[in-house]
Amino acid sequence: MSQIPQITSQQAWQMLLDDDNAVLVDVRTETEWRTVGVPDTAEIGRPARFVAWNDEEGVLNPYFVDKTTDGIDPDAPILIICRSGARSNAAAELLIQSGYSQAMNIIGGFEFPQEPGAGWMHTLPSTDYDENN
Repeated sequence: MSQIPQITSQQAWQMLLDDDNAVLVDVRTETEWRTVGVPDTAEIGRPARFVAWNDEEGVLNPYFVDKTTDGIDPDAPILIICRSGARSNAAAELLIQSGYSQAMNIIGGFEFPQEPGAGWMHTLPSTDYDENN
């Protein structure tokens, strides 16, 4: 098993600001995006990617890697977020196994402020989900 880099939402935000190649990928379900909200990346001018890790019944998305990495350089930072950090860690593991060397897990995910700098919605801009992103 690969050692997945663990970063806070604050560190992820700084990477997005500093590196135009960095990509934020939200792997929660569409229901979570619609009911809880999503990261607001308007300030950096690059929308987050929304690719569910699994569906509402927990079935893994067989197209996850292809949809997530479409047009992404294998060496670009891929910053992955879910609700709490569990699905995003698994997604980062799969991406690293698929040749994307800089997949990282955002600890605390979107909702959980388990430690300082964690829990995106508690520390950084968030907004309602727009399916046209």
